[in-house]
Amino acid sequence: MHRILIVEDEPDMVVGLRDNLEFEGYDVIVARDGAEGIEQAVAERPDLILLDIMLPKVSGLDVCEQLRRQGMTVPIIMLTARGQEVDKVVGLEIGADDYVTKPFSIRELVARIRAQLRRMTGDTTVPDQCRFGDVEVDFRRHQASRAGVPLALTPREFDLLKYFVAHRGTTVTRDELLDRVWGLTCYPLTRTVDNHIAKLRQKIEKQPAAPEFLLTIHKVGYKFVC
Repeated sequence: MHRILIVEDEPDMVVGLRDNLEFEGYDVIVARDGAEGIEQAVAERPDLILLDIMLPKVSGLDVCEQLRRQGMTVPIIMLTARGQEVDKVVGLEIGADDYVTKPFSIRELVARIRAQLRRMTGDTTVPDQCRFGDVEVDFRRHQASRAGVPLALTPREFDLLKYFVAHRGTTVTRDELLDRVWGLTCYPLTRTVDNHIAKLRQKIEKQPAAPEFLLTIHKVGYKFVC
């Protein structure tokens, strides 16, 4: 049974989410503010987190950022009443996997939860370890090095690299990456992909401006070659 942590301070929202998710067969735990959310995430190790942006004590964005800094790769779906594009972009940039804007359909939310949990099952076609150039990656341990020096790859960068390795030699579009790596099926902005690719290149390429492995395919997407 998958365990879901709800970090939400609105009592009615908590009751509705808990009842519906338990009906769907999930084990549910609840935190009422950001500080408690961090504590519960670390202590309970849930399979997925539903995280409101507007929270007492510590904001949802700060909760997400702190958990990612601690190396937690658990899928995080942000819940927000805001409609501004900036909140969605910031959330994805700091490590959120998806967002849902209130009010939302519980069926849509459950579908997004299932998509994120499926993504976390991993791709069995990817080897535990991979080497290209002077870069070595251990996907199982989430460790990477370049010329023997450890690389500080973020969980999202590991996910991106893993997807590229699984599809090496194949051009993948930005929308495909948003769908398969972020778990987003409908999201109009793709610059968050470009930003993550640029950061990943800084770590794995000898000359990021002239990449050897992670190539840009003009007007289409990216291709990983090695």
